[in-house]
Amino acid sequence: MFTYLAQLWRSEDLRKRILFTFFILILFRVISHITVPGADKALLKRFLENSNSGGTLGIFATLTGGALQNFSIALLGLSPYINASIILQLCTVIFSKLEALSKEGIQGQQKINTYTRWLSIFLAFIQSYGFLLLLNRGGSGNIVPLTFPAVLAPMLFVSVGCVFVMWLGELITEKGIGNGISLLIFTGIVAGMPNTLTNMFLAGQDKLSAFYLFLIVSLAMLVAVVLFTDAHRAIPITYANQGAGRGVKGNIPIRLNQAGMVPIIFAISLITFPGLIAQFLQTAPRFAGVVNFIKLNLSSQNPSILYMALYFLLVIAFTYFYVSVTFRPDQLAENIQKRGGFIPGVRPGKETAKMLEKVSNRLNLWGGTFLGIVAIIPLIFTHYSTLSSQDLIISGSGLIIIVGVVLELIRQVNAQLLVHDYEKLV
Repeated sequence: MFTYLAQLWRSEDLRKRILFTFFILILFRVISHITVPGADKALLKRFLENSNSGGTLGIFATLTGGALQNFSIALLGLSPYINASIILQLCTVIFSKLEALSKEGIQGQQKINTYTRWLSIFLAFIQSYGFLLLLNRGGSGNIVPLTFPAVLAPMLFVSVGCVFVMWLGELITEKGIGNGISLLIFTGIVAGMPNTLTNMFLAGQDKLSAFYLFLIVSLAMLVAVVLFTDAHRAIPITYANQGAGRGVKGNIPIRLNQAGMVPIIFAISLITFPGLIAQFLQTAPRFAGVVNFIKLNLSSQNPSILYMALYFLLVIAFTYFYVSVTFRPDQLAENIQKRGGFIPGVRPGKETAKMLEKVSNRLNLWGGTFLGIVAIIPLIFTHYSTLSSQDLIISGSGLIIIVGVVLELIRQVNAQLLVHDYEKLV
C-alpha cells in the first residue's frame, strides 16, 4: 500500500489533481454548514437541536452530509442534478432529436450536459420551496418567511447553493481526479459516519449490542456489494476476418447491475411520497385517518412490513423499467451485425436481439432482487431491534454508492498512473 501511495505522490500531475480534489471536498463541507441567510435564530437553534430525530427526509439527508439538518444553503445537495440527469437520459430514448444528439460524440454529449445543467437550475428553484416548507414545519415554526415575495430570497439562496455544489463537482471532474458529482455524494455520506458512531457509543448497552450485529452484517454486505458491482455476463462474439482464415473472437459484457442506483432513487422517491403528503395533511382533521394509516404503515422512521415489501418490489420493478428504457437489444444486435459479428449458434438480427433481451431480463431479476435486499436490510434492523434509522452507520443505498464510487476512483487513478509510467518510457 505504501508503495502505491509513493507512486501516486511521485506523479506530479496526479499529485496536483488529488490535492485539488481534497481542497474542493473541504470547501464542500464548509458550505454544508453555512445556514440560509435571514433564518430566525431562535427557531433555527430549536431545529438544529431536533435535526437528529429523523423523519421522512432522513433518507435524503444521508446524501447531503448534514447540509439538510443544518438548514444549509446546500440543503438540496445534488438531488436536482441527479433528477435532471435521469430525466434527460430517459428523454434521449423517448425523443428522436435527443437520441440523435447523443450519438454525435463529444459535441452531442456536451449539448446534453448543457441541457442537464439548465434543467437542474429549474428543478433546484422548484424543489427549494418544497424543502423549505417541509423543514419549516419540522422546526415547529417558520424559520424563514414562506409568504410571497419574501420566500423568494431563501429560495434563491438554496438554489444558488445547489448550483455552486454542482459547479464544484464539475471542477473535480475537469481538474481533479474525475467523477466529481459521485465524489461529492460519497463525501456527504461518509461525513455523517463519525457523528453516528459518537452518538452510538454514548448510547445504552441495548443499542450497542444491536449495533455490533448490524456492523457484522454491513461488512458481509460490503463484500457482497463489491462482487455484485463488478459482476457481469460475457456474451461471446465472433467477428468475421476476411484477411485470415478464422474470425476474431471477443465478448460483450452485460452487467448484473445494469441500472446502478437509479431503481433505488426512484423507489425512495415513490415510497416516501405518502409520508410527505401526510405532513401536508396532518393539520386537517378530516384526513386524520389517512394520516394515521400512513404514519403506521408507510413511515420511513418506523418501517413496517408493508413498507419494506413495497420498497423491495418497487426496486425490482424500477430495475426492469429503467433497463428496458436504456438497454436497446435491437440497436446492439444491429451494431454487431454491421461490424460483421455474430453470437455463435445464434442468427444475426432479430434472433440476436431476442437472445440479448432474454439474458438482460434474467440479469435484471437477480440484479433487482439483490438491490432490493441490500436496500431493506437496514430497515429490517430498525424494525426488529432497538436501532432507529439515525443509529445506522450507512444505509443499503449508501453502501452501493460508496462501493461504486471507490471502485471507479481506483480505476481512474490506476489509468492515470499507467499514463504517467508510459510517458516516462516515451
